[in-house]
Amino acid sequence: MNKKGNVLAIVIMFFLFAMISFVTGLQNPMGVIVKAQFGASNAMSQLGNLANFIAYAFMGLPAGFILKKYGYKITSLAAVTVGFVGVGVSFLSGVSESFAIYLTGAFISGFSMCMLNTVVNPMLNTLGGGGNKGNQLIQFGGSLNSLAATIVPVFVGYLIGNAAQAKITDANPALFIAMGIFALAFIIILFSQIPEPELEAAAVAKDKKTEGTMASIKGALAHRNLVFGVIAIFVYVGVEVGIPNIANLYMTSGEIGLAASVAGTVVGIYWLLMLCGRFLGGLIGGKVSSRAMMITVSSVAAVLLLLGMFLPSTMVTFPTITQELTFSTTQIPLGVVFFMLCGLCTSVMWGSIFNLAVEGLGKYTSIASGLFMVMVCGGGVLPLIQGWVADAFGFLQSYWVLVIGVFYMLIFALFLSKPSKTE
Repeated sequence: MNKKGNVLAIVIMFFLFAMISFVTGLQNPMGVIVKAQFGASNAMSQLGNLANFIAYAFMGLPAGFILKKYGYKITSLAAVTVGFVGVGVSFLSGVSESFAIYLTGAFISGFSMCMLNTVVNPMLNTLGGGGNKGNQLIQFGGSLNSLAATIVPVFVGYLIGNAAQAKITDANPALFIAMGIFALAFIIILFSQIPEPELEAAAVAKDKKTEGTMASIKGALAHRNLVFGVIAIFVYVGVEVGIPNIANLYMTSGEIGLAASVAGTVVGIYWLLMLCGRFLGGLIGGKVSSRAMMITVSSVAAVLLLLGMFLPSTMVTFPTITQELTFSTTQIPLGVVFFMLCGLCTSVMWGSIFNLAVEGLGKYTSIASGLFMVMVCGGGVLPLIQGWVADAFGFLQSYWVLVIGVFYMLIFALFLSKPSKTE
């Protein structure tokens, strides 16, 4: 494919990366809403987030096989169509005031996010030629992902206003924007030319005997770095989502009592720092190995989480946006500041883990991408567990769940990410 075509394909993948974050990020402030509207506990408030991410467990492998059979364009078009339907169901849950319909909408949206993730990551890795350059493109795409994630909690927090009286219908403008994004994406992708390396490879090998589904999975799992890598992805997504989700509940709870708009701004800083970290990761990704990057950020994240848990809960001044959309300051616990700083660390973990896990996989890369998508369900499971711990022992103690996860990722980077065989 020519250079101009590569640039267009990269732009489209970046656009899809942002969409993934915008729709997924809606579940963060939605947790505050359902806690108020339906009287949910901290754990139950994370059920929408769980529904969104557990869809990956059902769709991860099928998405990989759809990509392999039909290519990037068809998979992308199907994904944005499903996403439009999912967000539409979420809108209907506000009209009907039904918690069950809300969960259904989150679940359907999760199918779409899984399919988009299955497309975006291997495509950017391929366009970058794999290795450090492939990781570099994923980090740049992640910057736009983080920008969308920064906007969502601030915007929906503003729409909510008083957290104690929040309703799903308050978030309707955000849902309309999401549906508009999906509709626009469908049109852009439909009339765009996207390279199809998977289909081209299949055409070249059409006369050769191809492996069956189970044989392909077995072949991929013969690589130890992939086995431990998919576990690392499960843990990573749970850590990435758990940090801001529980912090938002903590700040809007009776313990702190911040308005949803103010807490949303604080959480938005976490995603903004992820944007900065991913942009920096993109700049240095061509020179610094994924392993070195992962070891560094995992170590720093562990320190920041422990500081946030054990430093005295002193209140400090923090910049925010008020309900009137003016810049101001508010008092938040010092520990929350350290939790938000973790965004700099989690920012580059996805690309680094993906890059380390698929090293040497060759023809099994698309299957590996599907396995990765299955394990993204950790973004729903770990925050739910953390919510249970918060109900039983308190918000700050719940972060032990994430500390354990960060230490696993450090061990993965140090010892478990080295390929046992290559092709």
